[in-house]
Amino acid sequence: MTDMGVRRIRQLVLRGADRVGGATPADRDRAVDALRAAAVLGVVLGHWLVTALVSDGRVLRTASPLRDMPWLTPVSWMFQTLAVFFLVGGHVATRGYASARARGVPYHRWLTGRLTRLFKPVAAVLGLWTVAAGALLLSGAEFGTVRTLVKLALSPLWFLVVFAVLTAATPLLARLNPLWPLAVVLHVDLVRFGLGGPAWLGWVNVAAGWMVPYTLGAAWTRGELEGRRAGWVLLGCGAAATAALVVLAGYPASMVGVPGEGMSNLDPPTLAVVIFGLAQCGLALLLRGRLRRAMRRPVAWAAVALVNLSAMTVFLWHQTALMATTATGLLAGRLPGLHTRPDGLDWVGARLLWFPVFVLALAVCCAAFRSFERGGDPGRGSRVVRAHRPSGRGTAAGARHV
Repeated sequence: MTDMGVRRIRQLVLRGADRVGGATPADRDRAVDALRAAAVLGVVLGHWLVTALVSDGRVLRTASPLRDMPWLTPVSWMFQTLAVFFLVGGHVATRGYASARARGVPYHRWLTGRLTRLFKPVAAVLGLWTVAAGALLLSGAEFGTVRTLVKLALSPLWFLVVFAVLTAATPLLARLNPLWPLAVVLHVDLVRFGLGGPAWLGWVNVAAGWMVPYTLGAAWTRGELEGRRAGWVLLGCGAAATAALVVLAGYPASMVGVPGEGMSNLDPPTLAVVIFGLAQCGLALLLRGRLRRAMRRPVAWAAVALVNLSAMTVFLWHQTALMATTATGLLAGRLPGLHTRPDGLDWVGARLLWFPVFVLALAVCCAAFRSFERGGDPGRGSRVVRAHRPSGRGTAAGARHV
């Protein structure tokens, strides 16, 4: 490409970024959007790195590099970012509900609007994979392969169910101290692991565990986390407690499930992953100031706004992008980093080289299905941002957030 072409592209990017910046209210808290984008992209990149589809004859099965390469465990610490998503979700939901009450909007209308935006994109995922699963079975594909693909494609939906339940309970959770659900998680684990209680009891932590960062987000809305001291306490105490649970109590070091391992920190959530989430939330709170400054840069803010506009689409379709690339690659045989066993550093290097292809496949999915996230409103995409102000103590104001 010529220098003139590069300059032309740069000018177009800067012009588009300036338009996005010009549409953004000056008092919008851009750190909220940056944290949400980081949380979504963390989950996506983590799945792409630790989820492998291994070709075994005619059957595809899942495998994880964390099993054969435990030194990759820190990857799960960086990319298991659901706690940050629930932190931001609790903050945005409680602010939105307070604003709705101030404007006289009834609870059922507020909740219907939020759940509609949450679940409309799900219809496209369920519809496509219902058709795809039927077509694969009719074409003679192995049932084990179809089950693996459908399970991976629909695995993000558990998160939406939990998030929807917590959203519906926002009026009850708006003033709940995060220590209460944390105490529930602690006692569930004590009964399960210390007293030999039933394994099914762990599923109580699916709600209680993610309620901890959600109610922490509500505390942010109340203005209780504005100082840096809260962030340092959460980060320091959370990291130290997590290390103690892993070293002394026998919890797995990986913050995601590893196929073949006897215990998972995530399925269902354990005390270790919840405490680690508090450390992540502490770091997120400490980074707010730097993120606000970074988001003053037009290109950086435009990129974050773009991710937020398609956050649900990216989250719901990233596994499909991975599987579409894997399935298409089978036409060329067993390709390194795509179909081979994830048991060495060479696999990691090869997998990283596939990331641009995954991104391209995901971009195609977003182009095809983002209209579901916009609710069929072609103008909604142009309204990149809406009023959203940094929280302050006692503040009930604030408007809807993307």
